[in-house]
Amino acid sequence: MSVNKFIGIIPARYASTRFPGKPLVDIMGKTMIQRVYEQAKKSNRLKRVIVATDNEMIYKTVQDFGGEVLMTSAEHPSGTDRCAEVSEQLGLNDDAKTVIINIQGDEPFIEPTQIDLLCSCFNQEAVHIATLVRKFSNTEDVASANTIKVALAKSGKALYFSRAAIPFDREAGLDFDFNNYHQHIGIYAYRAQTLEAITKLQPSFLENTEKLEQLRWLENGYEIFTCLSNHESWSVDTPEDLKKMLQRLQD
Repeated sequence: MSVNKFIGIIPARYASTRFPGKPLVDIMGKTMIQRVYEQAKKSNRLKRVIVATDNEMIYKTVQDFGGEVLMTSAEHPSGTDRCAEVSEQLGLNDDAKTVIINIQGDEPFIEPTQIDLLCSCFNQEAVHIATLVRKFSNTEDVASANTIKVALAKSGKALYFSRAAIPFDREAGLDFDFNNYHQHIGIYAYRAQTLEAITKLQPSFLENTEKLEQLRWLENGYEIFTCLSNHESWSVDTPEDLKKMLQRLQD
């Protein structure tokens, strides 16, 4: 089996609705984007790590700390689309062995081993899209619409993603066992050719209903493989999330 080449891309846009300028916020002396970049660089599997941005300040910040960065369009609706532009800029779309790892720009303490785990999914040639999941640790998160749930086949393929608690336990109702539920961790990997193809798909009914882009891929017949991670994600979506993270670091 020929060896895959893994490229990490960190989409980083300035105009976040809930937290404008988020990639540039200070986290104990370093910007968030620098912390994400440095964690990604610790991966044993990534050949390159590239920040993809639409903002001059972010571009300059990455250059200043010695990171690799590319400017992309401000019109992209998602990080997936931004990754696809970088893949096109680098001429990777015709390489069946190139795998793009879409690393969330708001997880400053992402575990490099999580990235390596995701890369390991592509030891199987049949895998074209992969992501990570973890077991839930409490009932409240399962019930929350802010956490994404995923139902899995025995093969590890994702059957469906939802903001609702799936599967619905008809017997238990709301008194369910959280250990039976899986949370989606929002880091994706795609073969470059597949990434190009899925960004050309039109938004779908399921995607528009749940506001989850991965449902567009499932609805169009693409398989999404998963790997089980034991690490909890520390994502920063709002200023309040940042305050909580800093408090946890100081405790």
